[in-house]
Amino acid sequence: MAAASPRAMTKSALALAKTALVTAEKVIPAYSHRNSPKTYTQHQFFAILVVRQFFGLDYRGTAQLLSDWSDLRAVMKLETVPHFTAVQKAEARLFKKGALSDFLTSVLPEPSHAA
Repeated sequence: MAAASPRAMTKSALALAKTALVTAEKVIPAYSHRNSPKTYTQHQFFAILVVRQFFGLDYRGTAQLLSDWSDLRAVMKLETVPHFTAVQKAEARLFKKGALSDFLTSVLPEPSHAA
């Protein structure tokens, strides 16, 4: 019998969203700029984008899912649902600034340099 992977896969969107939010809070600044509107944090947008990928949705579908699923909004600490274009812009911003690659670097183990 194979040992369980340290990175066990989840089938729970709620657990995934919570993990994404908590992890993003550790590695991504809350806001991209000091004058950013304080409506949503980058942590929330990151969790939204993770859920978007989990379900394979487009931006409008993601906004509709959030609108329909109050438990998911609660896990992400969302009082309102961002407009789908806000999610799209957040994704472009996070990729542009490298926040997602910084996140992956912080979560993935260092490669071993055994000779």
